[in-house]
Amino acid sequence: QVQLVESGGGLVQAGGSLRLSCAASGRTLISHAMGWFRQAPGKEREFVAAISWSGGSTIYADSVKGRFTISRVNAKNTMYLQMNSLTPDDTAVYYCAADKTRATLVPVAATLVREYDYWGQGTQVTVSS
Repeated sequence: QVQLVESGGGLVQAGGSLRLSCAASGRTLISHAMGWFRQAPGKEREFVAAISWSGGSTIYADSVKGRFTISRVNAKNTMYLQMNSLTPDDTAVYYCAADKTRATLVPVAATLVREYDYWGQGTQVTVSS
């Protein structure tokens, strides 16, 4: 089992920045590709970004390209999401996720909620106008 805990959310004005962290713990023999998703009230959970175990491959949703950066430090069992130029449309609960069976990113599959096996509790990001 893998446990994931997000942190770093908060309230920020439009144009501001936040850095989210996702700390992983628990026993596993599998290297995990990981990703960030978000869910706004009344909306489906949507893909934000994903990263391979090595960190060598990343995928971003069109809505965040050029503004968000995903990274990971495996020695710290931590994944990050640097969010810049935030807008009210970025307001959501942000979740980190890990894939049980993949170390690399598979196109399309890496963007789907159903392809991930482990989820954190989420951290709230609120962007005011």
